[in-house]
Amino acid sequence: QVRLVESGGGSVQAGGSLRLSCAASGGSISVYCMGWFRQAPGKEREGVGTLGTTGNTQYVDSVKGRFTISRDNAKNTLSLQMNSLKPEDTGMYYCARAYGDRCWWPLRGGDFAYWGQGTQVTVSS
Repeated sequence: QVRLVESGGGSVQAGGSLRLSCAASGGSISVYCMGWFRQAPGKEREGVGTLGTTGNTQYVDSVKGRFTISRDNAKNTLSLQMNSLKPEDTGMYYCARAYGDRCWWPLRGGDFAYWGQGTQVTVSS
């Protein structure tokens, strides 16, 4: 059974940093495309970025240069390092595991089979 559990969310001021983690069980994340998504109140879910099996990453323009996705294969954990946070980064953040090993772009939630429960990030101005 695949399970993804996010942690690390919280409240920070604009310009601050947070590091989110996603602990996975039920399969190695290194052989799947992994993604991060977020959803702000009253808005649709949007993709943040992906990490492929070869370590390649892709990000939406709004987070490029500020967010970094990585993984620890030994711990089977996906991470999202978020720097220079802005109020518009506020939302619930979800990690997800794709159906396969390929990361498609643009990022679509429908390409992901398993989701975590989310962790809240709040950035105040």
